[in-house]
Amino acid sequence: MKFSEYTYERPDLQKMQKLYTRYIDELKRAGDADTFMDIFKRLNQLRNHISSMRTIASLRYTINTADEFYEKENDYWDEHSPFYQQLDTRFYKTIMESPLLDELKKRIPSPFFGIISCQLKAFDDVILEDLQQENKIVTQYDKLKASAKIDFEGKTYTLPGISALCESKDRDLRKRASEAKFKFYEDHEDEFDRIYDELVRVRDRMAKKLGLENFTKLGYLRMTRLDYDEKMVADYRKEVLESVVPLACELAEKQKERLGLDQLEYYDLNVEFKSGNPLPKGSCKELVEKARQMYHELSKETGEFFDMMIDRELLDLESKPNKAGGGYCTYISEYEAPFIFSNFNGTSGDVEVLTHEAGHAFQIYSSRHNKIPELEFPTYESCEIHSMSMEFITWPWSHLFFGEDTAKYHYLHLSSAVKFLPYGVLVDHFQHEVYNHPEMTPQKRKEVWRELEKMYLPYKNYEACDFLERGNYWFQQSHIFMDPFYYIDYTLAQVCSLQFWKRSQEHDKDMWKDYLAICQVGGTKSFLDIVKTAHLISPFEKGFLKDVMESAKAYLESVDDKKF
Repeated sequence: MKFSEYTYERPDLQKMQKLYTRYIDELKRAGDADTFMDIFKRLNQLRNHISSMRTIASLRYTINTADEFYEKENDYWDEHSPFYQQLDTRFYKTIMESPLLDELKKRIPSPFFGIISCQLKAFDDVILEDLQQENKIVTQYDKLKASAKIDFEGKTYTLPGISALCESKDRDLRKRASEAKFKFYEDHEDEFDRIYDELVRVRDRMAKKLGLENFTKLGYLRMTRLDYDEKMVADYRKEVLESVVPLACELAEKQKERLGLDQLEYYDLNVEFKSGNPLPKGSCKELVEKARQMYHELSKETGEFFDMMIDRELLDLESKPNKAGGGYCTYISEYEAPFIFSNFNGTSGDVEVLTHEAGHAFQIYSSRHNKIPELEFPTYESCEIHSMSMEFITWPWSHLFFGEDTAKYHYLHLSSAVKFLPYGVLVDHFQHEVYNHPEMTPQKRKEVWRELEKMYLPYKNYEACDFLERGNYWFQQSHIFMDPFYYIDYTLAQVCSLQFWKRSQEHDKDMWKDYLAICQVGGTKSFLDIVKTAHLISPFEKGFLKDVMESAKAYLESVDDKKF
């Protein structure tokens, strides 16, 4: 069955409440673990149905935010999802209070209990209205970006479309395109400020109602941090500052020399080579067919997976008017269907979608036998290991997309991974400052961002753009608005993916076996246990980051990038 044929029907909340109540009563009466597990399975089927309806509605809305029917459905879920969360909370309490709990812990993977313990601490009926408000404000941010119609030199562009021109090898063109892009953000500066200010306030209010010191504590619970805490993250950020920032600065200096510039301006940062960044060769359809060839040659499992994605039309990749920005992978559990959403714009990022988001999709496809909603995907930092590692594992097929520019792409990809780490921890550090000091004004937040930017990305120069110099770059980072405290997960996973890259370069015969293993376990293991399963070293191990950077630096220095 194709995605267009998937049935959507808005659940009847009152009916769902009655069904939950019936199942929960049965769970409470269960006299043995076998009976409990049978009811548990049936209730999870119901929960998967609700989740699938929400996901289908969200997908069809983000594919076309002007669709009136799905706009109303999106509004419904913004309004009512906290009530479904309320039902899940009752379910979680029933499990944790069950006299059969010790026996259940032998039958259900341990991360499930860690996750629901976090969720129980992160939710109470007293924050229902606040959750509804948070959902609605987030939707405002999404719609604001999707509404962008940027008139530029006789054409109208979306944000993904104008971003492609910002990577032009023609310096004057990318300067003008960058100015046009950031003018959209500047024209809506007050609106972005208002949206984020409201989000900070409602999130802080929820935390206080739950008896927590601030939203940082609540944010960690919502992200289900099972293996690490704020201090470990702060120590990790220091490691990045000491071991990665110097190399990132060296790479920026080399970039300036390659481009033949006296000074690297803000509009130069996304262009690595004077001849231009490597661009994928072919239309969207052609790139998908090349990806099919790649996944068939990589393994039997990935070949079958990607055939399924194409045959069931589970990819929506091209940028269109009124389509929400960004890219992501989600899962429709009732149909056992991963879905990849993106906005192709003709840059190398298009290929990274076909590897990064496909890494997510392949993981959930590989663990689709798991029917417990909380364990379909692992926690976020583990999810990103699958996606970022797939980007590097598929290097041997880069020539399908880039031809004679393959070596150029590999240099760009690896150097970008290094330079991403400081940016990723900057985003995380910024959010800690914001939510630990919710009283900050919008102006003060911008000052904090710019101060942190100078610490983690000292090579950035905004003399030519007052809007960015004032500390507004983060407006375009959707995670800051939509998924607070998510972004550090990308950096933790990047450190793991670089280990897969190194093993691939060394032709480690167990590399693919280990990758496949962590895809198959899904969310049944915690982050650090997944790292162990893959035979990787934890990003939190002191001093290890320096070793990873030395390997990356050695590779980059071995490449004669001047010929690019």
